[in-house]
Amino acid sequence: MLKNPEDLTEGQARTLAAIERESPRLWRAYNIKERFRDVFKSPDPATARTRLDAWLSWASRCRIPEMVEAGRKVRRRRDAILRAVELGISNARVEAINNKIKVTQRMAYGFRNVDSLIALVMLRCSDLEVALPGRAA
Repeated sequence: MLKNPEDLTEGQARTLAAIERESPRLWRAYNIKERFRDVFKSPDPATARTRLDAWLSWASRCRIPEMVEAGRKVRRRRDAILRAVELGISNARVEAINNKIKVTQRMAYGFRNVDSLIALVMLRCSDLEVALPGRAA
């Protein structure tokens, strides 16, 4: 249920079809989630606005408490979401850097001081090229 519908294997598609038959409430929640993803795939800001408003309406009337609450939270951030779609920005780069820092922290296990960890994080997260002695540039 977390994969793009177009990326599902045959077995996963069969499982999703079984969910559609056997759990209408879960299927409805899945469709609401997918329609929210469509907002971010919108070709232009006007389409995004229309899709988001339709989604907010659907989420507020769906009678699934978790989705109604999600709709309230999204409604509070509606303008910011539309600006993000219009500008084509996301937090993907920040998440990638956070992940790189976490991996670096694991690598640095056993360092004697935090300054060495900070230097390693700064080195790994920058575009700095370090010329090592005895190696061709």
